[in-house]
Amino acid sequence: MKYLFKSLLKLFILSLLLFNAVYCSTLNLSMTASPSRLNPILANDGASNEITQWLFNGLFTYDKNGQVKMDLAKNYQFVSNTKLHITLRDDVKWHDGQEFTSQDVLFTYESIKNPKIYTTLLSEFSKVKSVKVIDKYNLEVIYKEAYFKALEVWMVGILPYHIYKNEKDMMTSIYNKKPIGTNSYKLSSFQSGKSITLTSNDNYFEGRPKIDKILYSYIPDPSTSFLMLKQKQLDIASLTPLQLDRQLTGSFKKDFQIIEQPSKGYNYLGFNLTLQKFKDIRVRKALSLAINRQELIDIIYFGHGEIAHGPFLKGSFAFNNKIKSPEQNIKKAKQLLKSAGYDENNPLKFEVVTSTGSQTGLNTVQILQHQLKLVGVHMSIKVMEWQAFINTKIKAKNFEAVVLAWGLSLMPDAYSIWHSKSSKKGGFNFIGYNNKEVDALIELGAKTVDKEKLSRIYKELFKHISEDVPYLFLAVPNTIKAVNRNIQNIKPEFMGLFHNQKDWLKP
Repeated sequence: MKYLFKSLLKLFILSLLLFNAVYCSTLNLSMTASPSRLNPILANDGASNEITQWLFNGLFTYDKNGQVKMDLAKNYQFVSNTKLHITLRDDVKWHDGQEFTSQDVLFTYESIKNPKIYTTLLSEFSKVKSVKVIDKYNLEVIYKEAYFKALEVWMVGILPYHIYKNEKDMMTSIYNKKPIGTNSYKLSSFQSGKSITLTSNDNYFEGRPKIDKILYSYIPDPSTSFLMLKQKQLDIASLTPLQLDRQLTGSFKKDFQIIEQPSKGYNYLGFNLTLQKFKDIRVRKALSLAINRQELIDIIYFGHGEIAHGPFLKGSFAFNNKIKSPEQNIKKAKQLLKSAGYDENNPLKFEVVTSTGSQTGLNTVQILQHQLKLVGVHMSIKVMEWQAFINTKIKAKNFEAVVLAWGLSLMPDAYSIWHSKSSKKGGFNFIGYNNKEVDALIELGAKTVDKEKLSRIYKELFKHISEDVPYLFLAVPNTIKAVNRNIQNIKPEFMGLFHNQKDWLKP
């Protein structure tokens, strides 16, 4: 009996050590800004959005290859082009132990539609006519018309009805800083401007994550983040091309693996198409031929990027790989400018505006200025503080040209940027792009649920927009991550690093 007790004690201690080795570990990350609201329908800033993704689930999500898969949904069926039946999982618990039901989905939808709640998601749900609870785990969604993003809109994080139902004002609710979600991690502490700690959810419906904690440290200065990374105080952090090529030692590369992937975004030079000089497509094509995009990538990103060819994400159903941005052709650019009435005696002149918030943007306009001089174009530069830039230039449409960046989604909605009706005040089509054929294709695409047909429509959109040259699509910079080599099971895919984070191990 004595020996049996000792054996059981040893077994218990061994199992405890194994548990600690697997579960009592911390993933150290950083953030450059403090989140404002940890509520998925109110998370309008990058920091809030990043944290809420650890805490909340949608009915659907993307798999590692960017294909739609079920998350909180267990099954779904399109009864017709405008009627969607969704069956929910029956094994999901909120972080406080309460059961997840269809009432939570209805509440989330009603909150998004509530005029007293300001959310950027409202336009995403403009095609939804109604949401009806059938029973505890079944819902019926009716759309106003066939909608190509019928599933994707339900990737929004679902809110807990039992938590918010008695809140008078969701915008100021205490639960925006003390969120209750369903995802693999739950909030442990939130020290604004300092740190956020997340702990693994023991009751997560897909199994408890192997890493016990995620600690986000507030580090607004990139150089400080780089220093902490070198000191092994961070497990994962972004690197600049300069840091990667010029500032890493051999010992650093022994401790960290470098994972480099194309970003989901591009930068561009956009024209105010309401101005006479830019209404002439010969001028826009001349400027496109005058610049050397690869030179820009080599100088600014040390070659860590690729040329942007058009408005949609490479690798998505909307990308048209037959369309390429033109190579620099000084002779042809001068010919086009001359045919449009511009020469040495009457040079094309315009001002480009960018923001002080981006050193990359400033470097970009300086390189473009130099390149355009080669064809006799005089481009002056104005640099402004970000908020002033947005309010006095972009929103007021008071500019000749701008340099900006734009993030891309796997399911693009061309309406918000490229439809002529989006050029109204507050719309993202602030350059005033107007092409009736493009408008018609966008409207057709919005009603097309067949993915193959939708792909053909969006590839045609890609072609029209690229050939119209409303922007000079410039570069797609790479994202460069340094990742602690001690972390096991990291498998970079099209969707990035974190698609399988639940399976990561950090001994």
